Amino acid sequence: MKVTVGVSGGIAAYKAAELVRALQQQALDVHVVMTASAQKFITPLTFAALTGHRVITGLWDSDGEVPNANSAIEHISEAQSTKALAIAPATADLIARLAHGMADDFLTTMALATPAPLVLAPAMNVQMWEHAATKANIATLRERGARIVAPESGHLACGMLGDGRLAKIETIVAGVLDALHRRHDLASETVLITAGGTREALDPVRYLGNRSSGKMGYALAEAAQARGARVILVSAPTQLKPPAGCEYIPVTSAEEMRQAVLERLLEATLVIKAAAVADYRPRMQAEQKIKRTGPLTIELEPTEDIVAEVVRARKPGTLVIGFAAETERQMENARSKLERKGVDAIVLNDVARPEIGFDSDRNAVTFLTSSTSIDLPEMQKRGLADRILDEALMLRRPRQIVAEMDSSSAYTTR
Repeated sequence: MKVTVGVSGGIAAYKAAELVRALQQQALDVHVVMTASAQKFITPLTFAALTGHRVITGLWDSDGEVPNANSAIEHISEAQSTKALAIAPATADLIARLAHGMADDFLTTMALATPAPLVLAPAMNVQMWEHAATKANIATLRERGARIVAPESGHLACGMLGDGRLAKIETIVAGVLDALHRRHDLASETVLITAGGTREALDPVRYLGNRSSGKMGYALAEAAQARGARVILVSAPTQLKPPAGCEYIPVTSAEEMRQAVLERLLEATLVIKAAAVADYRPRMQAEQKIKRTGPLTIELEPTEDIVAEVVRARKPGTLVIGFAAETERQMENARSKLERKGVDAIVLNDVARPEIGFDSDRNAVTFLTSSTSIDLPEMQKRGLADRILDEALMLRRPRQIVAEMDSSSAYTTR
């Protein structure tokens, strides 16, 4: 499958070479288009060597003339034959020109001429990224269907600290793959997702918590949003930004999460309980900071079982998928949880493996139902989120088929 990487003139242009390689590892045929400014940072020869294709650097040759008719047709065919156009880095200037429909070089001309989805990975100075004009241009492009892979926060080439650094290559790849395989198979769904690790206060300063980063839950929210679902994300504290377009409900404790979930439960057609909810909380919370005076005994009490309440209170037809983070007897414990909670499926997460799981961008899980066990191999959590959603939809389809058969006397069986 052919995709085109557009490279504009920012300091992050050198990272486009990494993007090309990463896309090739997804069995994609990558072509490259460069602006004149991009060629000041990295040469076309680099991309030609990586891709095995001639790099398009402009509408005209060095003399300002179209070399020949065949070359002109090649330029047109590039826009029509590609399956996705990913621009990384996308500078503030390029974003502005795209938003205003300008076509003064090949890359902007291609963006207007191609029917393929557009993926933009902005990279720029933090003040440029936060400028009202850039925000308006991004909003315009997003409304037209462009997928924006938001920049990250960190130290920038200009020496400043803040948002504007090009997103991780694997994040951009995920955006391209989503654009290539974008499905709206969740357009009729309202997906309620919990994420992060709850915190149970000991005193005004300290709390009992866990190591959950929230990355899996946020990846699920992003994936469901991309597939057309209305997403309600109930999140315990994390360091993550909620995916754009999701309804975000921040909570802290298990009880706050319970209340938020139950308040919105009847709106949901699919519930995914990816949060790491505390099983216990202090029976009493100290009003003042506890001082170190020697051994301390804290009496704990169990928190409410949110998943079990959700299963009991859900409306007919709502699917409930739980998560099980296990360190021993993983399959046995996950099966027990599946039966005990009454959920439709359990996502078993082996957190004893140090290379995946907590704080990692990668994971591997087993999707369990009462009759099946499906191993989902190690991959980026964003890709894994789509696989989990695929399996969730498979749970619903058999019931839909039965309903359709029962609605037609020609196919009714008794």
